[in-house]
Amino acid sequence: MFESLSNKLESAFKVLKGHGKITEINVAETLKEVRRALLDADVNFGIAKEFTNTVKEKAIGSKVLTSLQPGQLLIKIVKDELTELMGSNAEGINLSSKPTVVLMSGLQGSGKTTFSAKLALFLKNKKKKKPILVACDVYRPAAIDQLNVLGEQIGVEVYSDLEQKNPVKIAKSAIAKAKQNNNDLVIIDTAGRLAIDEVLMKEISDIHSAVSPNETLFVVDSMTGQDAVNTAKIFHDRLNFDGVILTKLDGDTRGGAALSIKSVVNKPIKFIGTGEKMDALDVFYPERMADRILGMGDVISLVERAQEQFDIEQARKINKKIAKNRFGFDDFLNQIQQLKKMGNMKDLIGMIPGAGKMMGDVNIDDDAFKYIEAIIGSMTPKERSNPAILDYSRKNRIAKGAGRDVNEVNQLIKQFNQMSKMMKMMQGGKSKQMMQMFQGLK
Repeated sequence: MFESLSNKLESAFKVLKGHGKITEINVAETLKEVRRALLDADVNFGIAKEFTNTVKEKAIGSKVLTSLQPGQLLIKIVKDELTELMGSNAEGINLSSKPTVVLMSGLQGSGKTTFSAKLALFLKNKKKKKPILVACDVYRPAAIDQLNVLGEQIGVEVYSDLEQKNPVKIAKSAIAKAKQNNNDLVIIDTAGRLAIDEVLMKEISDIHSAVSPNETLFVVDSMTGQDAVNTAKIFHDRLNFDGVILTKLDGDTRGGAALSIKSVVNKPIKFIGTGEKMDALDVFYPERMADRILGMGDVISLVERAQEQFDIEQARKINKKIAKNRFGFDDFLNQIQQLKKMGNMKDLIGMIPGAGKMMGDVNIDDDAFKYIEAIIGSMTPKERSNPAILDYSRKNRIAKGAGRDVNEVNQLIKQFNQMSKMMKMMQGGKSKQMMQMFQGLK
């Protein structure tokens, strides 16, 4: 997420670190590199120029040049301005009406249908809502089938009418049914097109007028950069939508859409999609995103995800086992399974300050754990609870049972032992040794 932009901004700030004395000239040189980084990230030229001009004015006004740590102070000003650029505060969805009607809009391929299901699951789990999904894309042959499959997957009812070709009538009928069935949330998935056209705009406008949604959300593929921003403006002029959804932020995203869209349409980014799984949805927090862009991590989001997945009582038991050197492969496997529920591994590592840089270009596949699970699954209960008994003969048998090479078994055992030591160090507060071991676990 924004990896390229983060690296370029880091390089820009190195300009200051290379000088014993900070002057207006090298501050200007740094901000020139910052502007270049923003332009490379597909941020609108006017926005990038205004951004760096504002930072320069605040930097000089804040006496950055006479500060004891001018580099850090300038980074803080850049972070504050990035936060402001992306909207300052997180904004959720207005759920005060019953039922709350949410209208999804956007181009074909932006991820509307998938995100509609993700949003339904998110509000069902987090806000205890009883949602119904509405299939109003009557043109794309697989759209209704896709929504039905996703609805079944997340346990949410889908309303569709294969006989009806008028999406306005489908939407109104769905709302009537929602009221009968006590559904307090209606999410309407509309048709998209490969390009903006008058037919698309009139249809979405007609649905909007007919159902008077509490929230109209514009879904945009973040990888389309400035095109996303231009499309958002055209939709906003017609619909006056309430917020933006950025999808595919787990891809090779330059960041232009996230950094520009708020300035152009003056509407908040409300949610982001960070993967293909149904729970890969996050509330958009501008300040946390600014931290991540500047390589500062996002510890708050990491802790929130951990709190959602980890059982406190289970954690206490694990702590006791670690203290008594009784931490086994069953416990290790349990920790891995809980970690997987927290989301994409590279994304999680990026939330740890400094860890993303430490990992460098190491690519972590979402299926990276399946071989570990196969190896542990090939062990006997006695071997899992007492790894010290794993001799050459047992390792060979385990490797054959898992369909892996014996060297991989040895590597796992080595990493398991390192992880056990690292956990013990965490209990003892030995952070320096722990970070050295983390580097060894790459």
